[in-house]
Amino acid sequence: MEFTVHNQVLSAVFVLSLVLGAVMAKTSFCTMGAVSDWVNIGDTGRMRAWVFSMAVAVAGVAALEFAGVFNLSGVTFPPYRTGNFAWVRNLLGGFLFGVGMVLASGCGTKTLVRVGGGNFKSLTVLVIAAIAVYAMTWTPFYEKLFLPWIAPTTVNLGQYGVANQEAGTLIGGMFGFRYSREFNLAIAALIALGMLAFVFRSADFRGSFDNVLGGAVVGLAVVGGWYITAGPLGQAWTEYALMAQEMPSRVQAQSYTFMNPMGDTVRYLMEPTRFALVNFGILALAGVIGGSFLYAVFSRSLRFEWFSSWQDFRSHAAGGVLIGIGGPLAGGCTVGQAITGVSTLAIGSILTFFAIVIGAAATMKYMYWRMMQQA
Repeated sequence: MEFTVHNQVLSAVFVLSLVLGAVMAKTSFCTMGAVSDWVNIGDTGRMRAWVFSMAVAVAGVAALEFAGVFNLSGVTFPPYRTGNFAWVRNLLGGFLFGVGMVLASGCGTKTLVRVGGGNFKSLTVLVIAAIAVYAMTWTPFYEKLFLPWIAPTTVNLGQYGVANQEAGTLIGGMFGFRYSREFNLAIAALIALGMLAFVFRSADFRGSFDNVLGGAVVGLAVVGGWYITAGPLGQAWTEYALMAQEMPSRVQAQSYTFMNPMGDTVRYLMEPTRFALVNFGILALAGVIGGSFLYAVFSRSLRFEWFSSWQDFRSHAAGGVLIGIGGPLAGGCTVGQAITGVSTLAIGSILTFFAIVIGAAATMKYMYWRMMQQA
């Protein structure tokens, strides 16, 4: 069997995802945990690790775009820099996702890591979320329930002379600057340096090897995903797909996001002999689970966990539904939007990040208030 460029791309993504899953398990990289530590005990270590991953991704993407390795202002999956600014989708979807990840004890990515570590609660969340994502992305559910009232709120930036929602392009359009790679690089550098200043001003963060390692590896993995699919190998991949007898699924410039891949996995499992449906996202999802499992085995931390009560099950099930609806609505998750999307400096991605944090923090505060009321 010929080892095509398509096989090369998927193999590279799977290997990179194995490393990502193992490192996330080892370092306890968790975006829900980041919000929880900050809100409940005032510890910003994991929040800074999250922001550090964004800074690494922003810097990496900006450098590679400036060098001409790729250009993410074209067609990507998802379309982060689109000229259609769907701010209501970003806010509502992000808020629902933030609520859901608290109820489910973790975001989509952490759910995958916990599945690899033997957590059957997270496996249940994954199944429920995947079904919800499938409904949002492969059935008329979104078009009938959300599109009629979200579409009118979407802002077409082209009407205002702005090509897309990338921060440099948007700022340049607002102040009448002509687009240039140098200007966009300067904007990206300022944003990345601001993030790094926030991150490394904390002695506690600087002294935590796991936080530094987790943030660095996640950010580099996002850059790696873009390089694989949008760089020279990705260009050959696109050419191969256009000539293939059956075009493979999702052959576009992309990096790590874990919501749409859940729906794509359900779609593939419905037709398991159609290998053309196996795509970047499905291999990334499987790789993170596999990497987490390998780490759990070698570190002897594999633990099977089940629900402690029906209330525990109902909370996680509701969280799975909200993750599965909120993620696709927002265009991604705490990795797909808040790191991969932010790496493109898309305004919608930045907005989604804040909406997720607000939704998660508000839910934690409410749960604490309710617990105190019942005490």
